[in-house]
Amino acid sequence: MSFDLDELDEVSQTLKLLGDKTRLTMMKLLEKQECCVCELVEIFKTSQPAVSQHLRKLKDAGLVKENRKGQWIFYSANPDSMQHELIQNLIAFVPSQDHELEELDKKGLRISCD
Repeated sequence: MSFDLDELDEVSQTLKLLGDKTRLTMMKLLEKQECCVCELVEIFKTSQPAVSQHLRKLKDAGLVKENRKGQWIFYSANPDSMQHELIQNLIAFVPSQDHELEELDKKGLRISCD
């Protein structure tokens, strides 16, 4: 079995990133659909700069991708990430976050930045 230190380092970095509860939850939310920063601000009850910082770290690692729609940026899981399979296996253990998006719908806040 070959031992690739670069791969080990990449897996280690991914696990460090997802060791943060907020980023792990974000990955679960972005697993099935894209979200705008404004939606994540509402879900996590935190500031826009804090959410953006988490997303920047995930994007820099290639775990999420951006989709620009006008002046708004929507984020989703990056299926082309080298760590995608690892992430899918990890977030399988994370409870569903669908209720958070359903709650946004009920409040009329889903994609409130249109």
